[in-house]
Amino acid sequence: MIDRKPIESWLTDMDGVLIHEGVPVPGADAFIKRLRETGRPFLVLTNNSIYTPRDLHARLSRMGLDVPVESIWTSALATAKFLDNQHPGGTAYAIGEAGLTTALHDAGYVLTDADPDFVILGETRTYSFEALTKAIRLINDGARFIATNPDNTGPSPEGALPATGSVAALITKATGKDPYFIGKPNPLMMRTGLNVLGAHSESSAMIGDRMDTDILAGLEAGMETFLVLTGVTGTADIDQYPFRPTNVVDSIADLVDLV
Repeated sequence: MIDRKPIESWLTDMDGVLIHEGVPVPGADAFIKRLRETGRPFLVLTNNSIYTPRDLHARLSRMGLDVPVESIWTSALATAKFLDNQHPGGTAYAIGEAGLTTALHDAGYVLTDADPDFVILGETRTYSFEALTKAIRLINDGARFIATNPDNTGPSPEGALPATGSVAALITKATGKDPYFIGKPNPLMMRTGLNVLGAHSESSAMIGDRMDTDILAGLEAGMETFLVLTGVTGTADIDQYPFRPTNVVDSIADLVDLV
């Protein structure tokens, strides 16, 4: 095994790691508290593009998790950062909620349905047939297709909900154009997050509950990875993948002493 540098910075997924079905995972509060006490740079990541960091800060605070707004990194923020680097001051037709539209506005983008540079698909609980039809026509007319994240489904108390990846597949079927997905497992989301922290991958760790997104993205970004067993992936699932996490632990509580 390769000798790694001591961990100086931490990136952690939110759902399945810090919270599960709207309830904090035992030890999550102690982990965040330790990070803040030690001054270690950290980011809480989510592929969900619905909420702004301020929304998520308030949501986590209600659960007793004190995560600063600037320590929250969403696929919407990563998408806006990508667009600002690639095509500053551009125009976009966006399907999504405040998390996406606010990030795009803050990056200097103009939202329009008149010959936009990009069509950007994010997460929303109310996908409109009219909006999807407009997106399809704009892509057919030459707009480039970006999606905030590739998740096919999202959780709800009633069961699975179609998410960005599923809706992107509908648009792809209608246009023949595949989107560029920004969120995990694209390591771009991790690398832009590390840049926000001013951190290096060799001395950073990624904590996640999914092999196919969190662990894969951390691995491809060159980070040490910790798989926690409080979310989607169980011990029996690990061998189904051709790659492995650096470490497997029961929960975030096992990592408090490593900070």
